[in-house]
Amino acid sequence: MASTAPKINRQFEQLPWEANTAPHRWDVTPPDIYVEDCWHKVFAEMRTKAPINKIEGSDFGSYWNVTTHRAIQHVEALPDIFSSSYEYGGVSLAPLGDQDPNDPDRIVMPMFIAMDRPKHTEERRVIAPAFTPTEMERMSSEVRQRTGEVLDSLPVGESFDWVDKVSIELTTGMLAILFDFPWKDRRKLTEWSDYAGNIELFRTPETRHKRLEKIYEMGAYFRRLWDERASKGEAPDLISRMIHSPMKDMDEMEYLGNLILLIVGGNDTTRNSMSGYAYGLDQFPAEREKLEASTELIPNAVSEIIRWQTPLAHMRRTAIQDYDLFGAPIKTGDRIALWYISANRDESVFDRADDIIVDRENARRHLSFGYGIHRCVGARLAELQLRILLEEMAARRLRPNVTGEIERVPACFVHGYRKFGVELSKY
Repeated sequence: MASTAPKINRQFEQLPWEANTAPHRWDVTPPDIYVEDCWHKVFAEMRTKAPINKIEGSDFGSYWNVTTHRAIQHVEALPDIFSSSYEYGGVSLAPLGDQDPNDPDRIVMPMFIAMDRPKHTEERRVIAPAFTPTEMERMSSEVRQRTGEVLDSLPVGESFDWVDKVSIELTTGMLAILFDFPWKDRRKLTEWSDYAGNIELFRTPETRHKRLEKIYEMGAYFRRLWDERASKGEAPDLISRMIHSPMKDMDEMEYLGNLILLIVGGNDTTRNSMSGYAYGLDQFPAEREKLEASTELIPNAVSEIIRWQTPLAHMRRTAIQDYDLFGAPIKTGDRIALWYISANRDESVFDRADDIIVDRENARRHLSFGYGIHRCVGARLAELQLRILLEEMAARRLRPNVTGEIERVPACFVHGYRKFGVELSKY
């Protein structure tokens, strides 16, 4: 039966849509287009010819591409029609969540980003106080101190891996603080995040098994931390917040799921935005000089870098009823890929969308953090860390110059960098 929900999209003209059978140039799940950084043209073509289109039979199954800024906002504004729930497969195109519920190999790890109301609201409410403006102010001095220490440890005039020495070190340290995680083991958080967020590992039984091994290793470690803190009083770390809340009754799989969310969300997104700063401004030297000459532009430049980088390429929703999406006949059970990476290059919203423009007036309209009830709970912290990095680089008058080959993450979910060389110079 067709949806009886109000068609709030009547204010927009109907958009062209198209159905395609894979392999098709609009199937944007293969990792090579991100490794080779050649995704721009295919998304631009979709936005022009068929902003909403369906791919049948990709390696990740059938799904709808939604590629424009307004269409993605529209879908995200209807969470009761377009579900995020793990019960329907979750928030990525990885197929594991879509397996037959009776399949003995099916592993489900619920997390609040992959829940619908009211459970999503209840669990998000537990975590959200860790990211209020007051908490950001409280943490800012520590973030600044650690950022300064990392920058002061770097060589000037010698090449090094920016991703490892700066992006990973800063974000992993921040995660360790949020979890009150043993400092000497903090790099485990990076390793676990890389395994948990890599949906390419779902392609074969062998890589799925390896991923699960790492996740269970993570779970055992965090179970020890939970048990150690269960009898203690309330504390601001995220584990203690869960212990002293309704989330204390989570089963093992839900605990694991929420850990994955917090670790991947807190690591990969900020880490790849920090790398996007070094790489991106190197591609636009005039904008870099503009920023170096006017440090008051830093807060806006942070939003622009996050827009330009888009550290998570897509989020998925599943239709739980039929819906006419700007003329596209979405059916119950259809999977919808919301391509943030495309929306943030939407020419109808962002002039010269492929360029970094540090004083772009509408940079904050980016969708890198999502939209609506599922907007990233840690967005303020990501912005804080990136802003302080830019401020501390400016205070030292340091400029990162890309010197080495860029190795990118081979995936259609996390959009980022594995490594690249830089050489710091003074300006």
